Amino acid sequence: MRLLEKMCFVVLASGLALGQATAPNSGAAGSGSVSDDLKALREAISQQQQQIAQQQQQLQKLQQQLDEKNQAKQQDASTSAATGSSSSMKTRMAENTPHVANASLNTTPVSATMVQETEKKESPLSFRIGGTEFTPGGFIDFENVFRTTNTGQNIATSFGAIPFVNNPAGTGQLSEFRSTAQYSRFNLKIAGKYGENKIVGYIEGDFNGNDAGNVIVTSNPHTTRVRLAWADFRRGNWEILGGQTWGLQTPNRVGLSPMPSDVFVPIGEDAQTHVGLPYTRAAEFRVTYHFSDHFQWAVAVQNPDQFVGAGLVTFPAAFPAATQVQLDSTAAITAPNFFPDFHTKMAWDTDMSGKHMHFELGGIVTSAKIANQIFTQPGAVVAGPFIKHSSVGGGFDGALNLEVAKGFRFVANGIWGDGIGRYLIGLAPQAVVVPVQIGPTTFDTDLSMVHSGGAIVGAEATAHKSQFGFYYGGFYAERNAFTDVSSAAATKPVVGFGGANSANTSNRAIQEGTVDWTQTFWRSPQYGALQLVTQASYVTRAPWFVAANQPKNAHLVMGYVSLKYIIP
Repeated sequence: MRLLEKMCFVVLASGLALGQATAPNSGAAGSGSVSDDLKALREAISQQQQQIAQQQQQLQKLQQQLDEKNQAKQQDASTSAATGSSSSMKTRMAENTPHVANASLNTTPVSATMVQETEKKESPLSFRIGGTEFTPGGFIDFENVFRTTNTGQNIATSFGAIPFVNNPAGTGQLSEFRSTAQYSRFNLKIAGKYGENKIVGYIEGDFNGNDAGNVIVTSNPHTTRVRLAWADFRRGNWEILGGQTWGLQTPNRVGLSPMPSDVFVPIGEDAQTHVGLPYTRAAEFRVTYHFSDHFQWAVAVQNPDQFVGAGLVTFPAAFPAATQVQLDSTAAITAPNFFPDFHTKMAWDTDMSGKHMHFELGGIVTSAKIANQIFTQPGAVVAGPFIKHSSVGGGFDGALNLEVAKGFRFVANGIWGDGIGRYLIGLAPQAVVVPVQIGPTTFDTDLSMVHSGGAIVGAEATAHKSQFGFYYGGFYAERNAFTDVSSAAATKPVVGFGGANSANTSNRAIQEGTVDWTQTFWRSPQYGALQLVTQASYVTRAPWFVAANQPKNAHLVMGYVSLKYIIP
């Protein structure tokens, strides 16, 4: 028994030893399972990498869509800022939005939020109150101006009164130099969409107001002035604007938009714009109908002014000084007016082979009215009722803005009519008073409109960060003068505009040629832009009457150099 027990013990011990010896083989079989796990892990990592790559591609696509969307908004702001998106632009934006919202990415909620925030902010300074966006803007302008004759003006050139070399005050013999920051500008755009209604408000001002006589002496406290202040309502194809705006007689670059960026003004620095440019910034009520993305038509009612200018018109004796306040000589802001000025203009915009073309054509109706009593020689007013006289004038205007090649545009505009001189920087009177003989010694008066017109032709070129403008503008006013039969003098004087012995500010023609260069040093969407703006101009004016042995023309050479920081 004891021997049997010993043999069993040996067999059991041998089995245990064999089991110990075969343990490594058992571990080898487990090694195959680990290899499978590693392989599965590698495959999972590869799939994750593929997913990450797909997510990166989708993020890039999302960013591209966002960039296209922002570009579309910028283009829309330049072509129809006050009236909203065009239908084609809205279609493209609508097509982009679902891709952003439906992108199957873990980052989709964040990206959608980013898109919404980008849509909300028009500029880094924009902020929202409810559903309305407020966007401040403007620029700081350090301007330097040099003129070869002393016009007595600051940054706005008085083209109609450039001194002659023999000016009694000696101003025609002296040059002038001025530095100022008063042309700095501020503005605020307020925009919102409420259902189908799009509303835009815009206000703009600078510091080129009516300064005190001693403004330059010490502290230079230039006064502010309102340049623009209007509200625009758009629903469907209809658009309504009310407020102080660039008038319809001012040429546009795009459509009939009232936004300053869409209005044609030379790129130079002169605050008085340019000879030949018709413009006004006056109170106006305007209705525009958008027939399509290419064609618009507007009708406007605008604040009038019975304008005769300072010293431009000589009045007859039958219209004594007491009644001359009925016409604005730049000293009476309360001159009466017959009815508002009416304006209408159509605009057509299209792209030809990717090049933009803008064409416009419009018409103006204006009026004037006076009242006087019968006048008798030698200068007594006959007691009796006042007699009223009125006259209606008008004219036509047109403009072309054509992109000939990429970065190169041809520009032209013109206006001609009766009684429209105040729209040409006030260089010609609207009307003159005509003496009318109704009896051997009794006289009445009447009104006669003055024919005048202006035009600009030029070219604009953009190359990288440089912008150039080349313009030539001209103004012409017809003579409208009469012998004053109501005068008791033995030799009857000539009255009206441009007659014998008239002031040398009664100009027949004024011409200006200008070369402008704007260089952008740097531009940042977040921090704005820094520019150097330069302008060189030559101006000449010829009055209707020149005394014997006197210069026939007055000449002026001027240059502007401005350092401008544009608020983003």
